[in-house]
Amino acid sequence: MPMKIIQLSDPHLMAPGGLLYGSDPLARLDACLADIGENHADADLVVISGDLTNDGERTAYAALQERLAQFSRPCRLMLGNHDDRVLFLERFPHAAEQGFVQSVFDGSEGRLILLDTLDSGHVEGRLCAARLDWLDERLQEAHGRPVFLFMHHPPFRIHMPVLDAVKLADADTFHDLLARHGNVRHIFAGHVHRLIAGSWRGIPVSTLRSTNHQTALDFSDSWSLGHEPPAYAVIFIDADGVIVHFHEFPIAG
Repeated sequence: MPMKIIQLSDPHLMAPGGLLYGSDPLARLDACLADIGENHADADLVVISGDLTNDGERTAYAALQERLAQFSRPCRLMLGNHDDRVLFLERFPHAAEQGFVQSVFDGSEGRLILLDTLDSGHVEGRLCAARLDWLDERLQEAHGRPVFLFMHHPPFRIHMPVLDAVKLADADTFHDLLARHGNVRHIFAGHVHRLIAGSWRGIPVSTLRSTNHQTALDFSDSWSLGHEPPAYAVIFIDADGVIVHFHEFPIAG
């Protein structure tokens, strides 16, 4: 049987009742989790790939904790530039590894490594020396098994200047580390609020829409709000490769 992984990203939760770009992020997350629960009870893992909250508020993390307590599938959380690592860990202390929100999931078809790219106080992402050393060790432990990386900030350009300016910093150092091991088969990212697929220096990549609001397809030097529906990804991994389905889940109204 293939591994089945669900990825959702960038819920940007507010305090309960708060609206963001005219939508209720918490209600949209509820709709997303309900759709996953109804249709993907066989998922091996659900990954929420960062920007869990919009302003790093305690009440937003409390609402997320409450929702996930009622969610039946195993779930891993990641941080994005809108998050606050200290406040997040108040609610989810077991998510920390060596002080960062990073983790490993070993499944039947390979190893998932979830990275913490939050550089507090900055919009762009970063992997400091400690996090790169941790990644190096986790890649080595895989002993040649396929590895699939999840990270909030993409290390690759998407040719939208505003977003490319705030991707992962020092992507060359990151790539040099991956190249030394040669076992990374796919990079799944968030941050950009768009459905994008391609490859980066020979590694297949994909990004995902937000569960709340999107980035418009705008290749100018400005950012525009997009109005595409929210979506999550259904990922199948087996010996033949990786297949990603993007699903637009129903929302009230």
